[in-house]
Amino acid sequence: MNNTTFRKSLLAATIAGAISFPAVALAQDNQQSNNEEQAEEVEERIQVTGSRIPQSANVVSSSPISQVTSEEFEFSCNVRAEDLVNDLPQVFAGQSSTDSNGATGTATISLRGLGSFRTLVLMNGRRLVMGSPLAGGIAADLNQIPSALVENVELLTGGASATYGSDAVAGVVNFIMKDDFEGVKLDYQHSFYQYNNANENAVAQASREAGFELAPGSGRDGHMNDFSAIFGVNSDDGRGNITGYATFRNIKAVTQDNRDYSICALAGSPGDYSCGGSGTIPDGRVTNFTGDDYFIENGTFQEYDGRLYNYGPVNYFQRPDERVTLGAFGRYEVSRDHEFFAEVGFVKDRSVSQIAESGAFFPQVDLSCDNPFLSEQQRSVMCGPNGPATASGDPNVWENVYVGKRNVEGGPRQNDIEHLSYRGVFGMRGFINDAWSYDVSANYGNVTLSSVYLNDFSITNIGRALDVTTDPETGEAVCRAALSGVDPNCVPWNIFGPDISQEALDYLTLPLYAKGETNLREYTAYAVGNLGEYGVKSPWAYTGVELLIGATSRSEKLVFQPDSGFTSGDGAGQGGPTIGVEGTLSADEVFSEAKIYLVEGADWADTLSLDLGYRYSEYSTAKETDTYKIAMGWDITQEWKVRGSFQRASRHANIRELFSAQSLGLYDMDSDPCAGANPEASLEACQLTGVTPDQYGNIPQSPANQYNAIFGGNPDLDPEVSDTYSAGFVYRTSDGDFDISLDYFDIKVEDAIGIVAAETTLDLCLDTGDAQFCDLINRGPDTGSLWLGTDNIVATNVNIGFEQRSGIDVNSTYTYRLDQGSIRLNLVGTYFTKFDTQPVVGLRTYECAGYWGSVCGSPNPDWQHNLRATWENGDGLAISANWRYLGAVDQLDDGPQEIGSESYLDLTGRYKYGDHMTFSVGVNNLLENDPPYLTGAPGSNGNTYPGHFDALGRYVFASVSYTF
Repeated sequence: MNNTTFRKSLLAATIAGAISFPAVALAQDNQQSNNEEQAEEVEERIQVTGSRIPQSANVVSSSPISQVTSEEFEFSCNVRAEDLVNDLPQVFAGQSSTDSNGATGTATISLRGLGSFRTLVLMNGRRLVMGSPLAGGIAADLNQIPSALVENVELLTGGASATYGSDAVAGVVNFIMKDDFEGVKLDYQHSFYQYNNANENAVAQASREAGFELAPGSGRDGHMNDFSAIFGVNSDDGRGNITGYATFRNIKAVTQDNRDYSICALAGSPGDYSCGGSGTIPDGRVTNFTGDDYFIENGTFQEYDGRLYNYGPVNYFQRPDERVTLGAFGRYEVSRDHEFFAEVGFVKDRSVSQIAESGAFFPQVDLSCDNPFLSEQQRSVMCGPNGPATASGDPNVWENVYVGKRNVEGGPRQNDIEHLSYRGVFGMRGFINDAWSYDVSANYGNVTLSSVYLNDFSITNIGRALDVTTDPETGEAVCRAALSGVDPNCVPWNIFGPDISQEALDYLTLPLYAKGETNLREYTAYAVGNLGEYGVKSPWAYTGVELLIGATSRSEKLVFQPDSGFTSGDGAGQGGPTIGVEGTLSADEVFSEAKIYLVEGADWADTLSLDLGYRYSEYSTAKETDTYKIAMGWDITQEWKVRGSFQRASRHANIRELFSAQSLGLYDMDSDPCAGANPEASLEACQLTGVTPDQYGNIPQSPANQYNAIFGGNPDLDPEVSDTYSAGFVYRTSDGDFDISLDYFDIKVEDAIGIVAAETTLDLCLDTGDAQFCDLINRGPDTGSLWLGTDNIVATNVNIGFEQRSGIDVNSTYTYRLDQGSIRLNLVGTYFTKFDTQPVVGLRTYECAGYWGSVCGSPNPDWQHNLRATWENGDGLAISANWRYLGAVDQLDDGPQEIGSESYLDLTGRYKYGDHMTFSVGVNNLLENDPPYLTGAPGSNGNTYPGHFDALGRYVFASVSYTF
């Protein structure tokens, strides 16, 4: 993980993938003639992430690059690529294995917390196809990357659009694969989570007080088995190689009822915690939310006592997952100067998300007094004197009643998501003449989706199954829809008694299906010329100007086809309709780079170089962008380097942002300031949001803290523009035992594509009364709510204000050599001075460095670091300890929930037995730190942020590897 530590690689031609190398400076003589002789002898040429121009192996990039080596993968023993990368201080979690509600089945990465859609993911220097057509899954899926083949990972943070095109606003993550292997390597690893529940924390205490079941005392779960086989063979003449691989990974589920800090849905605040939950209860509930509110108990109506359903325990903390990957890398020298290369890959990944049961989430219906399922007590309460039915237009009907009933009889909602991914890269590279080399390639990617949503209810069938009367011929309960012939298959749903028939459940249950695909077609050609062959060079340097010119044509397609149950919004537990999307986006681009050696071999500069880049992009939407970079590196001596850069990057809106239909969905909010018996906001302020005087003080709060919003695309979006500045220095000793780099970065994204969060819109309307916000709020005309029926706030895609991240990165490695073996220390850390978000142009800027919650989302510590110490005895034994530190954060706007700093200790032992066998054992989060538990945390799961904290306990692993 050192941006000055790279692996040497001897290349016969220009390579499109970035390859790392040791940061050992070659000694240079100050005399010009000796320098020229050295230049002629240097054969090693490499590409560093962020530039396609190959450079000498002693070069340290002019832009800061962080690196995760294959050794780091081995010591962490994470079977998922995202788990390792997410531990880096520069990285924030995107979609991960701990997402359940809203999971896409993919794994994504977000550099600097700017979003996975602003982070470009590459494999061997080429972009990956969109991970999924599902909403939230459009970024590259790290599941497509076989972890066993990863040689190292390079992270270039900041704009890199001039080199790689759109989406590289936050930066680039380049997975560099082992593609020149010879022999056979077999690996197996088993891992699991180990936990101990004392049941003494605030969540467990709240669960006791609520009468809920407590978590088990201790145990193991989340078992993972990972198998991989790598094989490689060289051709007899040494001109070619094929490296193939096959992997299988199986991961078991973890549910929230197995941890004492997630045993219930936590509500309240520090010192006054309680178990919250949903007002959609298993007992059944009927209410008009204006005074008549009953729950069902033993065939009777009882005044609603505030009881809630604890929906947390059945939710997945870790989704089950099964993945198979197959693929190969190949190259063959067709002649001395030309080489054919290819990459092919296949991935089948299946994951299941699980959340609490579906049911009737308060649809508005009419209940008839002649319903045969009503007991005499229930009929008298509902239809007797002063009963709610007598207050309606028809005294035999309780009109406009809301029914809530949790389907605990039918099991949790599950989304079974399967992705099939195909990838192929084919190309030629080589030398045109002594001055020019070339690279021509075609990059194909395709993902197909199959999604099956289980155990949801049909809103239409709920209404029909509740409208029950007596069959005049048989005397049995029957649906009116069946009697009238509207729906002969209707089965009555008896929510008024203790038993639900299986026939009714089968009728109500609505399986939902969706399919889709994404694809990528990218054709790239470029040539690199050494203009020194033509005498084009600085008078103070011996190396000529290097120039790259190229062009690329890229097209992307996304198709998402949900079935009629999805598109109609008939799924009771979906929060609204799921609308299909279909669109294409293409770009034609020309690009150029230049590396100019200004000074070499001077007393005051070993090397002073200038890197330039430019890209012009023309999109099928008629949008055009210009991106460029300028970077300077000054190697003062072989030990000291100073560097700085400026990059203008852009991101064109993606297909979903452009073409998604606008539809109803859910968002999390602590509470509606205008709801409840004693609203937080004044009547005057609430009237601005659409509340009437009669509604004020009578608007129901959502018991699940979920509210409705209209989400969707916008074809008129402008591209985002970002400017990235960086400046820093590198120091490295001549013996290679110590190096350190400090780099300042500042990334500002303007005209950012996103949404003004519905909660923000509501707050701004209350604060300002501005029609641009208030007109987006659509309260229910009867109740004034924001969560019943289709009441909503509009939150579609727009060009919002800006996002800004600035701070300092530190990377350092120190090796202390012993008589036998060595001790190596490696530090990588990030300090944020700015983590700013402006949702609306010209209005408040939220300073999120050191904060969490509301607009800031998950925790954004000022300081994070990883410090690894590794001892090797020189005889096959290595012991490595890693200290991961997350700084403390406060809740935004003086909220009561502060999160203290968190430290994790990981410990690994590895032993190489002979030349073929390697054993590893270890524990991550050795001290079993519990995550902080939070209430009202947007985007959280299990009362915490499992993508940020180690939420599942100790991660214990053992692996064996055999090479022959």
